[in-house]
Amino acid sequence: MSKIDHLAVNAIRILSAEGVQKANSGHPGMPMGAAPMAYALWAKQMKHNPSNPKWPDRDRFVLSSGHGSMLLYSLLHLFHYDLPIEELKRFRQFGSKTPGHPECTHTPGVETTTGPLGQGIANAVGMAIAETHLAAKFNREGFPVVDHYTYTILGDGCMMEGVSHECCSLAGTLKLNKLIALYDDNEICIEGSTDQVFKEDVPARFRAYGWNVIDVHDANCYVPVEAALKVAKGSDKPTLIVCHTAIGYGSPKSGQNSAHGEPLGAEGLAATKKALGWPCEEPFAVPDEVYALTNEVKATGEKAEQAWLDLFAHYTEAYPELAKEWAEWHSGKLPFDPMTDEALWAFSGKAATRNSSGEMLNRLAARVPNLIGGSADLAPSNKSNMKGKGDFSAEDRSGANLHFGVREMAMAAITNGIYLHGGLRPYCATFFVFSDYMKNAIRMSAIMKLPVIYILSHDSIGVGEDGPTHQPVEQLAGLRAIPDLTVFRPADSRETAAGWVCAMTNDKPTLLITTRQDLPLYDGSGVNALKGGYVISAGRKQVPDVILMASGSEVEPCVEAQKVLAEKGVDARVVSMPAMDLFDAQSDAYKESVLPKAVRARVAIEAASPMSWYKYVGLDGEVIGMTTFGASAPYKVLFPHFGLTTENVVEKALNVLR
Repeated sequence: MSKIDHLAVNAIRILSAEGVQKANSGHPGMPMGAAPMAYALWAKQMKHNPSNPKWPDRDRFVLSSGHGSMLLYSLLHLFHYDLPIEELKRFRQFGSKTPGHPECTHTPGVETTTGPLGQGIANAVGMAIAETHLAAKFNREGFPVVDHYTYTILGDGCMMEGVSHECCSLAGTLKLNKLIALYDDNEICIEGSTDQVFKEDVPARFRAYGWNVIDVHDANCYVPVEAALKVAKGSDKPTLIVCHTAIGYGSPKSGQNSAHGEPLGAEGLAATKKALGWPCEEPFAVPDEVYALTNEVKATGEKAEQAWLDLFAHYTEAYPELAKEWAEWHSGKLPFDPMTDEALWAFSGKAATRNSSGEMLNRLAARVPNLIGGSADLAPSNKSNMKGKGDFSAEDRSGANLHFGVREMAMAAITNGIYLHGGLRPYCATFFVFSDYMKNAIRMSAIMKLPVIYILSHDSIGVGEDGPTHQPVEQLAGLRAIPDLTVFRPADSRETAAGWVCAMTNDKPTLLITTRQDLPLYDGSGVNALKGGYVISAGRKQVPDVILMASGSEVEPCVEAQKVLAEKGVDARVVSMPAMDLFDAQSDAYKESVLPKAVRARVAIEAASPMSWYKYVGLDGEVIGMTTFGASAPYKVLFPHFGLTTENVVEKALNVLR
């Protein structure tokens, strides 16, 4: 290792330790141990341009070990991204560009928000899938306009999390050879040595997945890591580079679990600088020759982007239609107006909303060519297959139907990665009850405001005979509690169309919650559902006696109860509430027009936990819902058993009017 390279590696270590020390909070050990592998990648092998962090053919880098965020911030600063040294000094402080874990919406050069271990490696798998699919679509002989790698650094924590098993197994099956993972194998976790909990043969595990595995016995020097990266680029499989490192390298805490999540302390930091031969006394000072070196890397990146721009200019001349499609795919805009496309909204008769959703998906697939997605081995049930779009596989990258296998945790996180890559509109699908497996990735979608589409069928005790293990009752309330997430549970086919239009135009993720059982088609349904809540069946009076409200299949007993109440001289209004967050975002005047404050008699019904509804029914209203788990029986038996009936709605309405 040359003197200047050695100095640059130590600059990463020292800046990382200083950032944690000044904040008196954070994780210095991982950045100090992983600095050589990060330097080998960023300085020697990765194609990136700090002047334009978003150019399309850059290599992607994911720090799956998100707790080591100071590693990424040190790299971004040293390689001349828009992250000045003042931001490193403000690590973990309110309003800084250096939050505790990397956030892609916050810091230039951060590709994805990481922190929950295992999410990052799954995001990286999604990015690698996107790269291969776009390459199959757009590349032509002599014009490799999509030709880049996805790199990730992950640690023992990511390796232990189940999501990494799922996504890496799939990556091996798909032979994603442009995915390269650097494993920071420091054998330390928060509680001590990993020998207490983690003794498996990781290289053997990855070889069994179908990965190429390279072992770097001493990754405290960047040189063998760089050599391994060069070999990895020639593989026909994804590659795991096992980098044996020392956590907290160079510090008095080197190799100790205390280096994981504690500052080194003033004395420890001083001792580290002395041990590493660091020439700067002032904190956050970096020798000019390091900046000069990384500026050369920046210049190389600028040349790489310019070469790509020149290539794409010639590509545009040779393939103008493909270049036009490229622009459309990367625009983030729909190529048609869903509000004026009458055929998109056309439905008739009764249908399960899972079937309506499948119909909408295929209508959209004919109009939106960059839709891509699939299911966790449930496509025939949740109707998430696109007809005539082919299956994505190791042999055919052009297929748009993804087969995730029974891997819900990985599926959701991979889908986030596909969207983050750019150019594609991804969705994924499973049964609603299994959203519990996906919760972390759904939450990450919401934090990043990624308009990922989640199709979640079999939405309630309407699942029936499969019993309580497959009948979601608490999931709606829990998911509705997540900020920046649209939970859309349609009452009929036209509301399902509205849900899909919302999902395709939303600036945040959307969950489409659909039924197994058939539902009627209502005269008043459709476009108004985009407001989240609306009057689906008005009574005779401008101000009704009672308001009945529901989502999904429970709108039906409300509509029937309205008729029964009318016979009793009670005027009822029925409100369908497919998406509470959308309704809550409407103007006060609109909300008053739907739920007038003067009407205090209100009844809500939903085959789920009642918690979501109390804000609408108020102190004088009632909620009919599920306060227990379900049971194994036909749904036509279960709904009456649990009081989810027209008769019960009528009874509760009369009660609140007394």
